[in-house]
Amino acid sequence: MHHNHAIAPLAGVRVLELGNYIAAPTAGRLLGDFGAEVIKVERPRTGDELRSWRLQAGTTSMLFRTINRNKKSIVLDLKTETGRRLVLDLAKHCDILLENFRPGTLEKWGIGPDVLNEANPELIITRVSAFGQTGPMSPRPGFAAVAEALGGFRELVGDPDRPPVRVGVSIGDSIAGLYAAFGSVMALYQREARRSAVDGVPLGERIIDVALNEAMLSMMESLVPDYEAYGLKRERTGGRMEGIAPSNAYVCKDGASIVVAGNGDSIFQRYMRTIERPDLADDPELASNDARWARREELDAAVGAWTARHTQAEALRILDEAGVPSGPIYTAADICRDEQYASRNMIQRLPVSTGEEVLENVGFPGIVPVIGGTSLPIRTLGPDLGEHTREVLAEVLGMTEEQIETVVHSEGALL
Repeated sequence: MHHNHAIAPLAGVRVLELGNYIAAPTAGRLLGDFGAEVIKVERPRTGDELRSWRLQAGTTSMLFRTINRNKKSIVLDLKTETGRRLVLDLAKHCDILLENFRPGTLEKWGIGPDVLNEANPELIITRVSAFGQTGPMSPRPGFAAVAEALGGFRELVGDPDRPPVRVGVSIGDSIAGLYAAFGSVMALYQREARRSAVDGVPLGERIIDVALNEAMLSMMESLVPDYEAYGLKRERTGGRMEGIAPSNAYVCKDGASIVVAGNGDSIFQRYMRTIERPDLADDPELASNDARWARREELDAAVGAWTARHTQAEALRILDEAGVPSGPIYTAADICRDEQYASRNMIQRLPVSTGEEVLENVGFPGIVPVIGGTSLPIRTLGPDLGEHTREVLAEVLGMTEEQIETVVHSEGALL
């Protein structure tokens, strides 16, 4: 057995998370997953809005428990003098500050980068916003749906004969969160690498500015250069991928679907023989991807006719034996009983509180990337609101019980 509990590359790093919703908290989750101490600051009474998103029971959603795992929750009101003073005090003891308020909000509260930098001239400040900290759109509020549309992503999702659709998760927020985590670790590396230099890293290089729309744009591969170089306008292709055929999802005899990506030149002939269409395998015109893309409707119809005669399990077995890349389209139920995920500890079952009752043995997604052979264990699920307020004020700031009581009462945290 690998002793995974000891693997914590970011042990000793302390993060102050002033984020809510999904973007900045995803960055905090990633840093926490790999051993950083993440102190999440939540507003009194309601806390992070995510606590009530997709709430099926109780007071705290599974979404909150998932995105805020491996963190501590403290309650501070940033609209009060005390709350802001304590944020600055905590910042002195932290390596990274994460925030995803509207640009200008921290400045308005008197805790912008200049003030934070006075408190801690080594602090890395990672800011996530809809459109970035500068530019004409910067002050506008924005959610992932808008950023995904502006980033060029939404236009390509869905079927060509219908309006573009949204994917079923807040992908813009999550990808921005990934960039925020990468930017934070990169800045941390730079700071440590320059330890021996006389001067530290200037403030401008310690502010990481992540915009949701830019995070999506950066995922769009050659969308822009293909347009600028050749005037190409990409269009939605449904279950297909532009310029690649045959690659799509197909319905089987039992109503379940599979994805088959048999678009490699070397695979194609084998694939066509497997689906009992040697005529297509031997067609010299179909030897290249461009020609196959031109005849994609015909190829998809041939594959669909074959899958319709087989159950999902049969079709996958036959394709697998023929070495044609394929797989089932999984639901949550499929994921939870899959051997591959289980073998790498990618579904971790823990007791979880809804705020009203404890549910035993609920599966949560594991920690990615894998280090040491299997997914690292989730140490704690998303905390209850203010669960660690007293602990953090005592341990990080060295406050006395009396001082803590004063803060807790003034902050309305005892409700």
